Amino acid sequence: MTESLIQTQVDPGALDGFEQLHAILDGRLPAAPIADTLGFVGFEVPERGTASFELDPELRHYNPIGSVHGGVFATLLDSACGCAVHSTLEVGEAYTSLDLTVKFLKPVTVDSGRLRAVGTVLQRGRRTALAEAKLYDGSDRLVAYASSSCMIFS
Repeated sequence: MTESLIQTQVDPGALDGFEQLHAILDGRLPAAPIADTLGFVGFEVPERGTASFELDPELRHYNPIGSVHGGVFATLLDSACGCAVHSTLEVGEAYTSLDLTVKFLKPVTVDSGRLRAVGTVLQRGRRTALAEAKLYDGSDRLVAYASSSCMIFS
C-alpha cells in the first residue's frame, strides 16, 4: 500500500459515504489509485445517489483495432455506478459490486472528446442497490450504458 493511501486527514470510518466521497474531492482523503492509472480528469458527487467521472481519451486507452478499449468504458461506468451507491452509505456500511452489465453503443477515439460517465442509484434497499450509468462523448452522444447490482454490508 502506498504512503498516500495510508495517510489521511480524516477518519473515513466516522463519515457516511457521501461525506467520504466529498473528503476525496476536498483532498482530505486520497483518491482511488485507478483514477491515476486511467487518467480520470473529473469527479463529481452533486447529491446522494449520483456520481460522475470524466476522462479524455488517449492513445494509451486504445485496443488493437484503433479505438478506446471496452475495459476503459467498463471502468468508467463501474466507477460511476459504484460511487453513486457509495454516496448512499450510512456510517459503518460498505458495498461491493455483484455484477456489471455493459452495452457498447458507439466506438470512441481520441477525436470523440471528453468522456463523461454519469451514475444514478435506481433502487437502494437494506442489503442491495441497483445503479445505472450512462457514458457520453464530447458531443453529448450516448456511447455506452451499464447497470450494476451492489451488495451492502456492515
